[in-house]
Amino acid sequence: MKTNKNIPSEEEFCGTSYAAKLLNLSIGTVLSLVEKGELRAWKTGGGHRRIAMQSILDYQKLHNLMGKSEPSQGARLKVLLVEDDEPTRELLKGTIEQWNLPIDCTVKTSAMEALIEIASLRPDVLITDLKMPGVDGFEFLRILRANPSFSSIHLVTITSLSEREVADRGGLPEHTIYLKKPVDMRWLNGYFVALAATRRGQQGAN
Repeated sequence: MKTNKNIPSEEEFCGTSYAAKLLNLSIGTVLSLVEKGELRAWKTGGGHRRIAMQSILDYQKLHNLMGKSEPSQGARLKVLLVEDDEPTRELLKGTIEQWNLPIDCTVKTSAMEALIEIASLRPDVLITDLKMPGVDGFEFLRILRANPSFSSIHLVTITSLSEREVADRGGLPEHTIYLKKPVDMRWLNGYFVALAATRRGQQGAN
């Protein structure tokens, strides 16, 4: 495996967990593929493993996996951001819109408001706070995961709660991404770049 101190500036990448989700494999299997050289990867200076999106797309094509990871085939990613704190909400929305990626970001100030409109919005990605008045993020996520109609939505949480505090409150649904505030915007950018690259690859294969 390549171990570079710096992430290549022109390389689209994602983390190990998201690579596993894209390929519908366990994290252990993904790490094994990295060690075998079937997936191209490197480590950042902080020790975080990054996997090249192009190598994931190549692996999907080689094993006829294209089209199985992302059920939505629209040209643009639809993101629903649910956050009751206005400064955080505006920062996230403004930053996402500055990335020049094919993303349409809709914001809601409460889980209840989002629940009312989520069926018509049909987002690809939901980014939600956990600590909110009324219906909090924990209940919001449980409601969504209990409904098969929303099973394809990628779930991302942003919270000031520690992982232990989240676990003490029942934890998060499987495959939900946990982000601690303040949000690492560079990681979030890489996440959306990965999603957009996967979408392009699938459309090219169709």
